[in-house]
Formats: sequence, C-alpha cells, structure tokens
Amino acid sequence: MFRPLAWTKTLAVGFSSVLAITLVPVLMVMFIKGKLRPESQNPVSRWTQTLYLPVLRFCLKYRKTTLLVNLLFLVVTFPLVLRIGSQFMPPLYEGSALYMPTALPGISITQASQLLQSQDRVLRSFPEVETVFGVVGRSDSATDNAPLDMYDTTIMLKPRDQWPAGMTYEKLIGQMDEKLQYPGLTNTWTMPVENRLDMSLTGIKTPLGMKIQGPSLDGIQRLGAQIQQILSETSQVRSAFAEHVSQGFYVNIDTNRLEAAKYGLTIADVQQAVASGIGGMNIGENIEGRERYPMNVRYERDFRDNLADFGRVLVATPTGAQIPIGQVAKISFSNGPAMIRDEDGQLTGYVYIDLNTKDYGGFVKEASKLLRQKLKLPAGYAYSWSGEYEFEIRAKERLKIILPVVFFAIFVLLYMIFHSAAEAMVLIFPTFYAMTGGL
Repeated sequence: MFRPLAWTKTLAVGFSSVLAITLVPVLMVMFIKGKLRPESQNPVSRWTQTLYLPVLRFCLKYRKTTLLVNLLFLVVTFPLVLRIGSQFMPPLYEGSALYMPTALPGISITQASQLLQSQDRVLRSFPEVETVFGVVGRSDSATDNAPLDMYDTTIMLKPRDQWPAGMTYEKLIGQMDEKLQYPGLTNTWTMPVENRLDMSLTGIKTPLGMKIQGPSLDGIQRLGAQIQQILSETSQVRSAFAEHVSQGFYVNIDTNRLEAAKYGLTIADVQQAVASGIGGMNIGENIEGRERYPMNVRYERDFRDNLADFGRVLVATPTGAQIPIGQVAKISFSNGPAMIRDEDGQLTGYVYIDLNTKDYGGFVKEASKLLRQKLKLPAGYAYSWSGEYEFEIRAKERLKIILPVVFFAIFVLLYMIFHSAAEAMVLIFPTFYAMTGGL
C-alpha cells in the first residue's frame, strides 16, 4: 500500500527538479519581460513583512529568552512520545465487519450450523446492520485452511448517517461482542479486507497474534494454554485463544486381516464399505441445464451416530452374504492433531489475540514483560509475536538505518551549498523542534 505512494512522491519531486532547470528558464525568458519591480513593492510581501519583522526583531533582541521558551516547549511536549502508542497502520473503516469466533475442535457440523444461525439472528437484531452472511465448514480450497471450528461471518453495515445518535464503530462492536458470548466460543472481530491481508501475509487472522514453535504438538498446546491464561488477565485483551493443535478427534477402523480373509474379504473391500457407508460416496451426477449436482449415498445419521452403530455397517462378501464390519475390524476413538502447521522447519501453533486498544506496540511491551515473569519456556520451545505487529517491527528496523542516512545526506548537501559545518548544523537543528508540531 505504501510503495505506490512513495514512488508517486519521489517521481513528483524528481520531475519537478528536472523541469525547474530545463523548462522554467525557457518560460521565464519568454513570458517575464518589461520592468521588474522589487519585492518591497509587492503588497502581499509588505503585509507579511509587517507581521514577521517585528517578531524577528523581538527574538533577536531577546535571544536567551527565545531559546529558553523553545527549549521549555520541547521539554513539555516530549513526554507525549511515551503516551502516543504505536501501530503499523490505523484500520481503515470498510463499512463492514467480520465476526470470526473459534470453537473447540470436535464440534459437529450440525451443532456448528445451529450456532451459526443463532449468531446471525443476534447480529441482524442490531439496527445498524444491513445484512449478515455467515459461513462455517472446511473449505475444499488448499488456499483457505480454515478448520471446521472456525466461523466466518461478514456483517454489512448501514451508512453511518442511519445509525442512532452517538453510536460509533467501536461501541457497536463492543455491544455485539457482549451479546455473542456463547460457551465454548472465543470471539474475534476484524474487517473483511484487513483480515484477508493479515491472513495472506502472516497466517494470523487477528491484527496481533503469537506463534509458538517446538518439537511436540502436546507441548505447544500446553504452552499456548498458559499464554492464553496469562494474556487474558490484562485489561487490553478482549479475547485470547490458543489453538488446540493436539485435540482433534479421530475414528480408527483397524481391519483384522485374518478374520477378513475367512470371509474372502480384502482390506480394500472393508475400506470401500467405510468410505461409502460412513463417509459417503458419489454414485452419479444430476444435470439441470448448465448446473451439475453430485448424488451422494451413505447411511442415515441414526445408523452412524456412535461407535456401536459403526460396527453394524454391512460389508458384502464374495459369496453374496453381508456381515457387520465389526466382525472383521476394530473400531475405536483416539486423539490426534487437529491441524499440523509447519513453519521454518518446526511444528507451530497460533495464539489469536483480539485487543480493545490501538496501541499494539505498548501492549506487546507490557505482555512480553508479563510473560517473562510468569511463563517458563521448556527447552526447545519458543514464541514470537506475529500479525500486523511484524510489519511495525520491520519498519522500525529499516528506519534505524534510513534516518541516519537521510540526515547525513542533508548535512552534506547543506555543507556543499554554504561551505560551513556550523551553518549546516543550524539548519538541521530545527528539525528536532519540528517534532513538537507532530506530537
């Protein structure tokens, strides 16, 4: 976003400099003719000098007082640096909001759909809301790795002139968050475009987050739970959620090869029964004009709702007989990784942090100090701050190099013009006073 702006500024200044030494002299010769009046005869110049010269004479007469007043002004405004906070870029109001709560792993699609509809009804009850569109479920796209326990609800807002008097975006999000407190859900609020940029660039869906890396998913989950508890104690955190990276639930169907062979079955025969009866299998396609709808067949939910029902799924034998799959396979539940992330060659887990403050830099300093006091990192594990805060750190590191280079270049140019180091320093020194206006 900033690179086009920087190029625009640089090209504008560069071409204006070229025109100043090529085109402008030609135009001056062509159009500036006749008797040229001195600046003292210009009425605008006389008026500005009338205001400026008395101030200049007063400052030159009382030089020590002028320097003291300026120094006091610098001292008074400098403490504002400690209160101004830091953020890479203030969020741009998009006219919409994105509600992205996260549930615990293992939630069923039926329960997730019911929760989604309940959330949509609550959101539509606000007079500031125009439309609500919620999505839940795992995507088929490899570029969108959202798990089943992550919701994605886009809220289109009405124009601000139609909002109740005194209502702001921050107040609206606060009221929505207060009404959407569901057990087992951790709320996250952002904006659609901002969220897509954050997730594309850092993988974190919130402007600020953490990445925990280590050799074991169980260790990462335990560390994430501790960090979540510590950060939730601070007043600046609206919600914090550490991914349950090792809390996925799996149904294991282990075929007994000897028992299956007695009935003339192979492992592939058993797996086909599992895929078609429990998972579902497309057996055809329904064509309606240009539209195509797959026809999927599997057991009804009542026949595959628990482990005992799984065992009654029928497998056809070569003789034509059908036997329950429980006779040739062992069916069990087990825990495992809900999603495996790998970054920089290490297993990784995310912590999503939703803040009610815009001072991301100040929060990171306070939270880092708190984590150093209360968190003991096991050997081989590490955490790092991520999200939009990464860009702020990167920009600060660049400025540490760029600013000295820029000031040195300005000093060299001034010295080349005036041939005096003292005069060049006098002209650079007021830049520190210019900071008072920015503050």
